[in-house]
Amino acid sequence: MRIGIDLGGTKIEVIALSDEGETLFRYRVATPRDDYHKTTEAIVGLVQLAEEKTGQQGSVGIGIPGTISPYTQRVKNANSTWLNGQPLDKDLQKMLGREVRIANDANCLAVSEAVDGAAAGKATVFAVIIGTGCGAGVALNGQSHIGGNGNAGEWGHNPLPWMDEDELRYRDEVSCYCGKQGCIETFISGTGFATDYHRLSGVELKGAEIIRLVEQQDPVAELAMSRYELRLAKSLAHVVNILDPDMIVLGGGMSNVDRLYQTVPLLIKKWVFGGECETPIRQAVHGDSSGVRGAAWLWPQ
Repeated sequence: MRIGIDLGGTKIEVIALSDEGETLFRYRVATPRDDYHKTTEAIVGLVQLAEEKTGQQGSVGIGIPGTISPYTQRVKNANSTWLNGQPLDKDLQKMLGREVRIANDANCLAVSEAVDGAAAGKATVFAVIIGTGCGAGVALNGQSHIGGNGNAGEWGHNPLPWMDEDELRYRDEVSCYCGKQGCIETFISGTGFATDYHRLSGVELKGAEIIRLVEQQDPVAELAMSRYELRLAKSLAHVVNILDPDMIVLGGGMSNVDRLYQTVPLLIKKWVFGGECETPIRQAVHGDSSGVRGAAWLWPQ
């Protein structure tokens, strides 16, 4: 049995999977925000609960909104800031009495979809989370790839490529939370999409509300959507030029916009070196479950 934990800013979820990928148990609790000790206790409690309910002991994998530094062996880059600087894997190993494996939550999405999701069997998978923020992860042969600095897949904190004049103005107006300007995240996250609509219309709406206006053929919403699609295509072209993955998988709230899977594969060709690109772009099969399932699959078959 494999146990996966998805450690998020608002909830911690556990899943227990059989060797065949069948869900044996699943449960979630609220995250004890700003309290590292209570967070580790909650994780241990969920592992123990999963084993009690299934009557089995399992391996433990954990997806976090950050990564373990290969140099300090402590958490870095987590937007759940109370985790930063903590030896999370070592603390949990002591508390559970066994090895645990930890990876970035976007890498867990990539692993989940590479093992038994949209990209099942693909050797190189690039998975994107486009929600409130924008993250990405890489799975190679079904396993999480973090790189020598622990930063593999941190695509959202590169600058948006091939900016036009309007994008250059926007870059100067908006700073990313990482402290830099022009980051891909500020343009193609769900937040970036809503912000661009506000710039065009003067009206503040949530992403789902804007999508409904697109479906009603509202011209301003359509303009915001077409600008978003072009920016996503340019950003993914960078990935193809560098990694050339076998498949790109989209997760997060914006991944539910069906038209992206028709428009972006056509738009991306213009920006890929040589003009050729047939890389499949697919929606995550497991949806919101991909992160926690991927954490469980950090222990491969």
